[in-house]
Amino acid sequence: MPHKHAYEKHPAVCREAHRKGLLTMPKQKDIMERLAQILSAWQTLAPSKTFAGMTPAQFEEACFPSKEMRGLIETLQAQMTQAINSRDAADDATSAKIQQVVAGVLAGPAYGPDSDLYEAFGYTRKSERKLGRPRNNNTPPSA
Repeated sequence: MPHKHAYEKHPAVCREAHRKGLLTMPKQKDIMERLAQILSAWQTLAPSKTFAGMTPAQFEEACFPSKEMRGLIETLQAQMTQAINSRDAADDATSAKIQQVVAGVLAGPAYGPDSDLYEAFGYTRKSERKLGRPRNNNTPPSA
């Protein structure tokens, strides 16, 4: 793969390289794979060499915050999943309690399906409901 700076002088070549994905940033998942690959090769083939002023151990230490943040994100995602599941279970219980209260209002002799309280709960009073389906009036329109 040519060095990125080679593309700066030739815009058409740069556009083609960008289209092929040569100039795009690596995906987040790929970064950890590249880190592992580079570190393994460095430790295996040139363990005593320094590059960019770092030994393999210093390089690994310099890249540790990236690994650490990924671990934190995984932990937070697991906590978020757990919190969502807990919320959903609580919402199911709340829904059941709401249904019980509404049923109590409907069954209560002082309230029922035509009461102000039932309407205030967001339901339509029985007396305000339209009954049956609308029938077409077969009379011709007057001209």
